[in-house]
Amino acid sequence: MRSTFHSLETAKRSLFTQQAAINTVGHNISNANTEGYSRQRVSMVASRPIEAYGMNRSNAPGQLGTGVEFTSITRIRNAFLDSQYREQNQGVGSLSIQTDTLKKLEGIVNEPSDYGLRGVIEKFWSSWSDLSKDPENVTGREILVETSKALTDTFNEFNRQLTNMHADLTSNIEVKATEANSLLSTISSLNQEIRRIESLGDDANDLRDQRDLMTDKLSNIVNITVSETDLGYSINMGAVNLVQGTTVNPLSAAQLETAFTTGALTGGEAYGMILSRDTYVKEFAQQIHTLADTLANGDIEITLPAGTVKPGTTTPITAPETITVKGINGLHKLGYTLEEPATAGQDFFTFTADPNSLTGFSYAVNPAIVADSNKVATSLRTTTDAAGTTVVKGNNGLALLMSELQNIKFSFDETAQGGAITQATVNDFYSAVVGALGVQSQEANRLYTNTQTQLDQVESNRKSISGVSLDEEMSDLIKYQYAYSASARFMTTFDELLNKLINGTGRVGL
Repeated sequence: MRSTFHSLETAKRSLFTQQAAINTVGHNISNANTEGYSRQRVSMVASRPIEAYGMNRSNAPGQLGTGVEFTSITRIRNAFLDSQYREQNQGVGSLSIQTDTLKKLEGIVNEPSDYGLRGVIEKFWSSWSDLSKDPENVTGREILVETSKALTDTFNEFNRQLTNMHADLTSNIEVKATEANSLLSTISSLNQEIRRIESLGDDANDLRDQRDLMTDKLSNIVNITVSETDLGYSINMGAVNLVQGTTVNPLSAAQLETAFTTGALTGGEAYGMILSRDTYVKEFAQQIHTLADTLANGDIEITLPAGTVKPGTTTPITAPETITVKGINGLHKLGYTLEEPATAGQDFFTFTADPNSLTGFSYAVNPAIVADSNKVATSLRTTTDAAGTTVVKGNNGLALLMSELQNIKFSFDETAQGGAITQATVNDFYSAVVGALGVQSQEANRLYTNTQTQLDQVESNRKSISGVSLDEEMSDLIKYQYAYSASARFMTTFDELLNKLINGTGRVGL
């Protein structure tokens, strides 16, 4: 049976529904620039008509509509695009760290330039060549000592910077673990709050947006898979559960290291830090250590000229003789200093390096040579008479051999890095190291650019669905405003009808 006030109720429902829609549009506009916000829409349905289906019905024809109701306010979100975004985001996080690390390594190398290691090595060879022209010249000897110190200082500075970079990456792993734990704790709290609100029949749209934003940020730190259960989000890193409802399993730097080793950690900034530290920084440091050690102690073949007197003998060799010596140190021990009686050279360089640590590296010119440049060996000849054995000081045989080492192939033992023993000049080996670093940096940058482009594309697709369009919202605002005004006019019209019915009925002739 129809109600006298049926139309008033219809108008009231319409007013309430259109007002809810207008308020929702205002909420969308207010959050147009809010990070992670998803636009919301009011779901409107026709309210239940006054005549319901049943065994009996009135004689009134048809069912009389009762207006409109809104059943929910829902956010517009695509879970598939969220999953794609997080997958790409972990790749961007990892590659951004790798790219940054390789750029820093290129900055340390500083090649090609006049101030890099290559230039220092060339000056070292040149100082030997200059000394060979006047082996007894004090200035030439001091210049040799200083250029040699510059060479060892450059190696030590390389190692210092690499050590600092290694330490920075290690400490940042702990920082990222702390950051991830903060996000996990927030997600857990949001799980609990969303469950409480939605158990009452409401939609926790804004809280869900916050939870998705925290999850997106977490995907930049570590690789994650997300599933929604009755308890809220369940997030795993590989086979490691990070959060389940309100239960959080905090991460630590040690756990991230273990996860990297076991393969559970495969993406994100934490993965990029461990990979950069243990691959790029460590391997580059090992190559620099190999170069320094080989320069001092690597096997080389040299040809001693006829007339050379080997230390411990007094008889000159009568023909050129090819022998293998242990780098500059081994060659320097074959020559004689300016000291009397004839004294063979000492190790020119001192070198120590711990293969398992960067902090154990030390490279220096022999302190005895630094203190007294007369201990630099330049001669290969001695003379022996009744007074004893003396050095032929003007002989430059050893200095010439030293200057020629720049074109001699050394044996570089790279077995510790999975390679083979290679034969190359010092310059060629260093060029190969620098070239490989450049290729690695270029490839990492290419992958980062491609992955970032894919991430931007996914984000663009997400925003096309979930983002707030001010033009669309303004159009909706006008639509709902007209609907609200029309509903208000309908209520006013029916109010006038009721006024006539109530106050005018029965008053004949008035």
